[in-house]
Amino acid sequence: MELTKEEIQKVAENARLHLTDEEVEKYTKTTNEMINHVQKLLELNTDDVEPTTHGNTVKDVLRNDIPKRWEDRDQIFKNAPDHEDNQFKVPALID
Repeated sequence: MELTKEEIQKVAENARLHLTDEEVEKYTKTTNEMINHVQKLLELNTDDVEPTTHGNTVKDVLRNDIPKRWEDRDQIFKNAPDHEDNQFKVPALID
Protein backbone atom coordinates (compact mmCIF):
# COMPACT_ATOMS: atom_id res chain seq x y z
CA MET A 1 0.00 0.00 0.00
CA GLU A 2 1.36 3.40 -0.95
CA LEU A 3 -0.20 6.80 -0.68
CA THR A 4 -0.42 9.08 -3.68
CA LYS A 5 0.41 12.77 -3.78
CA GLU A 6 -3.31 13.47 -4.02
CA GLU A 7 -4.00 11.50 -0.83
CA ILE A 8 -1.24 13.38 1.02
CA GLN A 9 -2.67 16.68 -0.23
CA LYS A 10 -6.17 15.62 0.93
CA VAL A 11 -4.82 14.78 4.41
CA ALA A 12 -3.08 18.17 4.52
CA GLU A 13 -6.29 19.94 3.50
CA ASN A 14 -8.24 18.05 6.18
CA ALA A 15 -5.65 19.21 8.72
CA ARG A 16 -5.91 22.72 7.26
CA LEU A 17 -2.25 22.74 6.27
CA HIS A 18 -0.99 24.51 3.20
CA LEU A 19 1.77 22.46 1.59
CA THR A 20 3.93 23.47 -1.32
CA ASP A 21 4.43 21.02 -4.19
CA GLU A 22 7.90 20.26 -2.80
CA GLU A 23 6.45 19.49 0.64
CA VAL A 24 3.78 17.23 -0.85
CA GLU A 25 6.52 15.37 -2.73
CA LYS A 26 8.67 15.11 0.40
CA TYR A 27 5.82 13.93 2.67
CA THR A 28 4.59 11.45 0.08
CA LYS A 29 8.05 9.91 -0.10
CA THR A 30 8.66 9.79 3.69
CA THR A 31 5.15 8.55 4.48
CA ASN A 32 5.48 5.73 1.96
CA GLU A 33 8.89 4.83 3.42
CA MET A 34 7.30 4.54 6.87
CA ILE A 35 4.43 2.45 5.53
CA ASN A 36 6.87 0.12 3.76
CA HIS A 37 8.92 -0.23 6.94
CA VAL A 38 5.81 -1.13 8.96
CA GLN A 39 4.78 -3.65 6.30
CA LYS A 40 8.21 -5.32 6.63
CA LEU A 41 7.77 -5.47 10.40
CA LEU A 42 4.34 -7.07 9.96
CA GLU A 43 5.97 -9.87 7.94
CA LEU A 44 8.09 -10.92 10.93
CA ASN A 45 7.11 -14.10 12.73
CA THR A 46 6.50 -13.03 16.33
CA ASP A 47 4.67 -16.17 17.50
CA ASP A 48 7.35 -17.01 20.09
CA VAL A 49 7.94 -13.42 21.23
CA GLU A 50 6.46 -12.48 24.57
CA PRO A 51 4.50 -9.21 24.41
CA THR A 52 5.99 -6.34 26.39
CA THR A 53 5.17 -2.72 26.99
CA HIS A 54 8.83 -1.68 27.14
CA GLY A 55 12.28 -3.24 27.27
CA ASN A 56 13.02 -2.20 30.83
CA THR A 57 12.83 -5.11 33.27
CA VAL A 58 13.02 -3.00 36.44
CA LYS A 59 10.03 -3.52 38.66
CA ASP A 60 8.56 -1.02 41.09
CA VAL A 61 11.54 0.22 43.06
CA LEU A 62 9.60 2.37 45.50
CA ARG A 63 9.38 1.30 49.11
CA ASN A 64 6.03 0.57 50.70
CA ASP A 65 4.50 3.57 52.40
CA ILE A 66 4.13 2.45 55.99
CA PRO A 67 2.54 5.00 58.33
CA LYS A 68 4.46 5.55 61.53
CA ARG A 69 3.64 7.53 64.65
CA TRP A 70 6.33 9.91 65.87
CA GLU A 71 6.31 10.06 69.62
CA ASP A 72 9.02 12.68 70.09
CA ARG A 73 7.66 16.03 68.83
CA ASP A 74 10.92 17.81 69.60
CA GLN A 75 12.69 15.53 67.14
CA ILE A 76 10.08 16.27 64.44
CA PHE A 77 10.53 20.04 64.73
CA LYS A 78 14.32 19.89 65.21
CA ASN A 79 15.04 20.43 61.49
CA ALA A 80 12.01 22.59 60.73
CA PRO A 81 12.87 26.20 59.84
CA ASP A 82 9.97 27.46 61.97
CA HIS A 83 7.15 26.01 64.08
CA GLU A 84 4.52 27.25 66.47
CA ASP A 85 1.97 25.48 68.70
CA ASN A 86 3.22 22.02 67.65
CA GLN A 87 2.67 22.82 63.94
CA PHE A 88 5.03 23.59 61.09
CA LYS A 89 4.98 27.30 60.26
CA VAL A 90 5.21 28.15 56.57
CA PRO A 91 5.06 31.45 54.66
CA ALA A 92 1.58 32.58 53.68
CA LEU A 93 0.69 32.01 50.02
CA ILE A 94 -2.48 34.09 49.96
CA ASP A 95 -2.88 37.50 51.58
